[in-house]
Amino acid sequence: MNFGIKALAFAFLCGAGLFSCDTSQNLSVDDAALRATDGSDGNWLTYGLDYAETRYSPLSQINAENISELGLAWDLDLGTKRGIETTPLVVNSVMYLTGPWSKVFAVNAKDGSLIWEYDPQVSGSYGERGCCDVVNRGVAFYEGSVFVGAFDGRLISLNAETGKPNWEVMTVDKDKPYTITGAPRVVKGKAIIGNGGAEFGVRGYFTAYDAKTGDQAWRFYTVPGNPSNGFENETMEMAAKTWTGEWWKYGGGGTAWDNMAYDPDLNLLYVGTGNGSPWDRNQRSPDGGDNLFLSSILAINPDNGELQWYYQTTPGDSWDFTATQHMILADLEIEGQTRKVLMQAPKNGFFYVLDRTNGELISAEKFTYVNWAKGIDSETDRPIEEEWARYKDVNAMIAPNFDGGHNWQPMTFDKKRNLVFLPARKTASVYGQDKSWVYNERGFGTGIGWNLSIGEDPSKPTIKDHKFDKLKGVLIAWDPIKQEAKWRIEQTTPWSGGLLSTAGDLVFIGTPDGFFKALDPETGEVLWQVNLQSGILGSPVSYSLDGEQYVSIAVGWGGGYGMKNKHTPEILPGHLYTFKIGGEKALPQAPEIVEKQIINPEWESSEGEFTTGETLFWQYCGPCHVVNGGGGGVAPDFAYSPMVGNAAFNAVVLKGALLESGMPNFGDRLTEKETHAIQTYIIEQVRMVSK
Repeated sequence: MNFGIKALAFAFLCGAGLFSCDTSQNLSVDDAALRATDGSDGNWLTYGLDYAETRYSPLSQINAENISELGLAWDLDLGTKRGIETTPLVVNSVMYLTGPWSKVFAVNAKDGSLIWEYDPQVSGSYGERGCCDVVNRGVAFYEGSVFVGAFDGRLISLNAETGKPNWEVMTVDKDKPYTITGAPRVVKGKAIIGNGGAEFGVRGYFTAYDAKTGDQAWRFYTVPGNPSNGFENETMEMAAKTWTGEWWKYGGGGTAWDNMAYDPDLNLLYVGTGNGSPWDRNQRSPDGGDNLFLSSILAINPDNGELQWYYQTTPGDSWDFTATQHMILADLEIEGQTRKVLMQAPKNGFFYVLDRTNGELISAEKFTYVNWAKGIDSETDRPIEEEWARYKDVNAMIAPNFDGGHNWQPMTFDKKRNLVFLPARKTASVYGQDKSWVYNERGFGTGIGWNLSIGEDPSKPTIKDHKFDKLKGVLIAWDPIKQEAKWRIEQTTPWSGGLLSTAGDLVFIGTPDGFFKALDPETGEVLWQVNLQSGILGSPVSYSLDGEQYVSIAVGWGGGYGMKNKHTPEILPGHLYTFKIGGEKALPQAPEIVEKQIINPEWESSEGEFTTGETLFWQYCGPCHVVNGGGGGVAPDFAYSPMVGNAAFNAVVLKGALLESGMPNFGDRLTEKETHAIQTYIIEQVRMVSK
């Protein structure tokens, strides 16, 4: 074989995704590289692999034929606690990922050695500002810089070689309960970031900053502010006509806390928005209205931040049905015509296919069990709601619930099969109005009661759903053209990690019971799995170096669901695992399980303390802790807590002894008499569990 033929053969193998090209080791990640990236050069340059957010790797060295030979190549103990929801990037043989408290790690992608670690030093006092743990979903990379959104609201640019900050900017009002958990995106030299906090009462927006300097380029507010202060633009003036009452006093919500996508040809940035603040429209907009732009998909001109079109998935949202879930862009042949589409499966339980050029609804069908709406009206493009769904005159069991038919965990689009693999779930909860609700900047404020499962108005009848059997997770292979499932596989747990599909005819997923799996995309059959011994939330990625393909997953249990629940015997420290064909490294040995003892302290209580303690418990403790003897999640089950019944409880709750670990200091909100009542409730619950 002469040199020219060798070069041609190598180029073919690179294009086929079998080997990495030389450019993967010295690629300049500029605008052109981000527009062109699809993973074929061995890198994983942006959050969803490409701007279309497909999470489909064209690499095929690891495939259905040799998957049984997949073994551990290397692993790294990240030394973290709490949830890890990151999608790593791989750029020029370096892996960049995030962990709890917005820490950033740069790791040698060949051998797993740590290159640098950056800690933004987020104060533990910010822990109580987050609804769903101190998680972070990833970074962006652009022209030698790594961008991370810190939990306390900062956007930080780091030198990719050293991990030293280039610049940082505070993107939020520090006096408001904003947080950042999502990954930034870089589009046309601008780093774009949203925020969270709608459960606590904020006004949502997302902002573009110059990637080189950190200077603000533009900001798009997702809901209108106080009309008496004037509107930022005509778009906000238009949106305000869909609100009533004095919503601005409660923030309004609509936070853009997670996903985005970008079409370079159309020059449109797509951003999903979240729920209202408070959840219940009866509270925030008492005379109704669609409440734009809650629970919407927005198409934005990234040059100036101006709205081009929008589609609202849940008008006047009253259920926490966010549209911040993963969006995927694709070109599909529908009814004989190639359509440029945007696909999303938001919390509300419907799978949407939109024309991404103009926002036209092509189709929308239920992908999970849904009872709040009969379907989507083909003439109005709006949900056909059940008359009791807004729980104004009744308490109603709504499916899906606030966890959604699909949450933040990324889907993946198999380009070969035109299938979307979707980590769905079947959920339901009772919604009822909370007549005592008042806006509280320092606490959860849904407007439907603190503990959602008992958030009922006792003066009203409760509509139960007898068709709903149990909470469950379901992995679905969804055909977006036919709008139907090719297959459904019931999962052992209701939660899930994110997904990855590859040209090797594989679908990868991590599960809360600790397994990392490779599935057959045609049937959902498990072809390979390994027990990583701790619950998985993160999303896998694949890359190639020196002619070898790797698959990586970051493991660390936590998140909103994981605060109270776990599905493994223990929750281990955060860990990064990377696999390749022929990998022979042994998995780390799990620590010995230590059996815990249910507490039984001596305790005296007075009349009425149990009832007072119950109310206070659900206000201050219940969002994170349980008392059921099941072990809890990241936050301990009080049934096993030796602090209950002695001075340590007040040291933590009233004096902030564990503040830097994220446990709030309630000393300015609770008295010793009240913490005594809380402990009375806990101890009585423990005694009931022990019987």
